[in-house]
Amino acid sequence: MNTYAGESSVKGPNSSESSAASTAGSRRSGGATHEAELVRRIAHSDRLALEQLYRLYHRRLARFLTRLTRRYDVAEEIINDTFYVVWRKAADFRGDSQPSTWILGIAYRKARSSFRALARLPTAEQLDNPPPLLTTEGPQRAEELRDWLGHALVQLPQEQRLAVELCYELGFSCEEIAGIMQCPTNTVKTRLFHARAKLQRLLIESGDAESVPRPLAARRLKSAT
Repeated sequence: MNTYAGESSVKGPNSSESSAASTAGSRRSGGATHEAELVRRIAHSDRLALEQLYRLYHRRLARFLTRLTRRYDVAEEIINDTFYVVWRKAADFRGDSQPSTWILGIAYRKARSSFRALARLPTAEQLDNPPPLLTTEGPQRAEELRDWLGHALVQLPQEQRLAVELCYELGFSCEEIAGIMQCPTNTVKTRLFHARAKLQRLLIESGDAESVPRPLAARRLKSAT
């Protein structure tokens, strides 16, 4: 009896990593369960549940959308339109996907429609503002790279830009992005591949071929190949 207890207490070399991964997975699962319950309540016209879900997602959606458009009024309009659809369509959510995938799918479709409308009214920024040259050294370079990336994303086709933001800014997998964009997973992988290639070319043209943002290039595109 004592021998069994002693053996069962021995931990393998990866036990702490497994425990951490299990804890993170439990948190995500718990969060998804809570969000699914909020959606269920919204389906029964619970306005308090809608307010709670709105607060959970507003910052995430705002960060995602304001990386795609400098128009904060447009971003807020898309968020409001998204939650209007959530309010009306909550009863249609069957739990076949994560609530986050369902909500981001709605936001994606609203954003795509909005950006297409805006594209008919090109701005000076869209036409005449290419990514800036990289010139600084040291601690300022990371900030400059982030600013450069914001400019460079505007140069990507809309679907590639949205895929990049869903992947790197919000952390969705290719499979989850496929659900959001309602397209095959291989299409998502192709969009990310071409987006990375264009961003690399733009960075080389900016005058610094050695500063390709490695986290952007490597963190998730390994899973996209």
